Amino acid sequence: MTTIYPFSPTDFPSGEWDTPMYRLALTQLDRTAERMNLDWNLWERLRTPQRAHIVSFPFRRDDYKTVETVVGYRVQHLLTMGPTKGGIRYDGEVNLGEVTALAMWMSWKCAIMGLPFGGAKGGVRIDPGALSPAELQRITRRYTSEIIEVIGPDRDIPAPDLGTNEQVMSWVMDTYSQHKGHSVPGVVTGKPIELGGSLGRRDATGRGVISCAIDACRHLGLAFEGARVVVQGYGAVGAATARIASALGARVIAVSDAKSGVVNTRGLDLERLDAFVRENRFVEGFPDAEAVSNADLLELACEILIPAAIQNQITEKNADRIRCRLLVEGANGPTSLEADAVLARRGIFVVPDILANAGGVTVSYFEWVQGLQHFLWTEQEVNNRLIGLMQQAFREVLAVAVAKGSDLRTAALMRGIARITEAKRRRGIFP
Repeated sequence: MTTIYPFSPTDFPSGEWDTPMYRLALTQLDRTAERMNLDWNLWERLRTPQRAHIVSFPFRRDDYKTVETVVGYRVQHLLTMGPTKGGIRYDGEVNLGEVTALAMWMSWKCAIMGLPFGGAKGGVRIDPGALSPAELQRITRRYTSEIIEVIGPDRDIPAPDLGTNEQVMSWVMDTYSQHKGHSVPGVVTGKPIELGGSLGRRDATGRGVISCAIDACRHLGLAFEGARVVVQGYGAVGAATARIASALGARVIAVSDAKSGVVNTRGLDLERLDAFVRENRFVEGFPDAEAVSNADLLELACEILIPAAIQNQITEKNADRIRCRLLVEGANGPTSLEADAVLARRGIFVVPDILANAGGVTVSYFEWVQGLQHFLWTEQEVNNRLIGLMQQAFREVLAVAVAKGSDLRTAALMRGIARITEAKRRRGIFP
């Protein structure tokens, strides 16, 4: 008998929510929920966020005469599991649909890792590269004051994301603390160590990516040591991923940034590359390597491909030309649904973003706990705890995939959604 739902899984909310990224997140949810035979009440509840805040505010340029209006967002997808958690991104293309999709993925990610958080995400529609440090500080402080009533250490805890860093988190923390009249370091994670940040946080996402890559190699019978690794995106996540992979014996043959990429099939000297990037900002022109475009980099022959840049990089247009054994998603949403089907048909094993890049939010949880306890863990303790949780999550998701005969992305979604729906059932409906 066909189940009749009060909505169509092909229906999407209209307006600014209706973006390609949100459509991807919804389609992933709908396909998984249908496969799980999820109660339609719970299914429908998970399709939209519980809170979505849109703010606009004036911003004064350094010349003190030019005033522009800036738009920002803070979306809290799920309040059931505890306080919400998610980054703040600064990017010229930020919109409500993108932030909502990222908040939704963060919900699944926290549930997969067993963290006591719901998913959230924030963003400001600006190009941070075109602004001075003073302008960025003014925007950050005003944005924080606009969302101050919905964030807090027991409500919603922001963190760095695309276009933001620990300095931005310092400004958020200070602005919040000034409003409260006392220091509140727990309002954000990803802070500098001097302000209560956690050791190991900076490389946490990359370390989690490589932990998943090693476990996937073990599952596939593929040697990690000596494996050729290609990393798209040489930012905070990609650079850490490449360095950790190289330190553990893999051969990083190509990396790229927003401008271009470089390749050396013998392996890149990452110490020299990091020094070059510190001086020149981009990898373009790095000696002892050949130039390669971002598009061509994805199609290089390798054992492990790690897209760690932005969303929608592997699509039906290039999926049949991807030449790796293992694809580990360091970025959020880098692979389209159509590409997933092509990669599965070609036997390419994919570790999805909601599992592979969960290291960042996991160590953010550690930072939050350390802040509550007023106790600092060593970097080795942080790294060991992270790897232990990543390995456990990988084993649990792999077990679901084997039991259900599914790919790892579907298994991860099933694992996360099942935990959330059970929590919702336990809490019931108020009033």
